Amino acid sequence: MTWKHPSSPVTKNFKVQQSATKVMATVFWDSRGMILLDILPKGESVNADQFCETLDRLRHAVRRKRPGLLRSGVVLQHDNATPHTAKHTKERLGRYRWDIIPHPAHTPNHAPSDFHLFGPLKFEDEDELTGEVRDWFSKLVGNFFTQDIYSLLPQWQKCTALHGNYIEK
Repeated sequence: MTWKHPSSPVTKNFKVQQSATKVMATVFWDSRGMILLDILPKGESVNADQFCETLDRLRHAVRRKRPGLLRSGVVLQHDNATPHTAKHTKERLGRYRWDIIPHPAHTPNHAPSDFHLFGPLKFEDEDELTGEVRDWFSKLVGNFFTQDIYSLLPQWQKCTALHGNYIEK
C-alpha cells in the first residue's frame, strides 16, 4: 500500500512482458582446447542437481579426451553461483577429488569464458549455439588456451594484494 496526497499524480503501471527464453551453454576447456560443450534445454534453468549431471558428463569427457588428467588432478574454476556452491555440488566435487579455484565476488576478469567466449557470441536456438561455439573453438590458434589460463596468475596476484576486492582488467 502506498500513502499519497489526493492531488498526487496517478501512478502508471507498466505492462510486464516475459523476456525471451535463452539458450544456455556450459563450456569446459583446458590448455589444449574444449573438453565439453553442454547445452541446457531451452526454457530450463540451472540448479544444483542439473549442474551435478553436467559435472558427471564432464568427468566422462575428461576420462575419454584427457585420460591422464584424472590421475594428475582436475582444477576447476567456476563462479559463486548457487548451483556451484550448493552442498550437493560440493559433495560431488569432493567425491571426484577435484580442486576448486575460489572465485572472488565481482571479478568478471577471473572468468575467461565470460569475456573470451560469450561476449562475441549471440544465438537464437540450440542448434545455432552448438554450431557457433564449436566453430569458434575450432578457429582459435594453438596457444590461445594456454595463454588464457596463464593470464589468470597476475590477475589472482592483484586480487590477493587487494584482499579480494574488485580489480579492473
